Amino acid sequence: MKMLTVLLLVCAATALTDAAEADVMAEDCPSGWTQYSGRCFLYVPTAMRWGEAERNCQSQGGNLASVHSYNEYHFIQGMITSQTREYPETWIGGSDALERTWLWSDGSYFIFSNWCRGQPDNLFNQDCLLMNFTGKSSKTFGLTLQVVLMK
Repeated sequence: MKMLTVLLLVCAATALTDAAEADVMAEDCPSGWTQYSGRCFLYVPTAMRWGEAERNCQSQGGNLASVHSYNEYHFIQGMITSQTREYPETWIGGSDALERTWLWSDGSYFIFSNWCRGQPDNLFNQDCLLMNFTGKSSKTFGLTLQVVLMK
């Protein structure tokens, strides 16, 4: 009987701990967002210009996604394909509004690059960054693409 009581207490404690951890995880990111490496990401299938996309992100308390590692880059690609079943070009938060100086819209350092061959080439004064499925490349602000938000 003592053994059964101890076993039940251990099971109850484990269940309560798991439930508490699930609540913390659920509170870390808003509903519909995906957590990765302590940050929250959201794919927005609505096509927007880069500046409009960044303002939309800021209105939700975030920025266009900044990418800091190869693993994070592939996580974002996977998130996009799992939601779209396609490989769309998507805005992320890089910009060289100060020509040839790439910065992330969230203010973080631009330490990871995965440029497509020949990029950035500044053809037609390209100043904003998109993610595709071969690497990153620069495009003009006027292009409309889907968006990845990050908090």
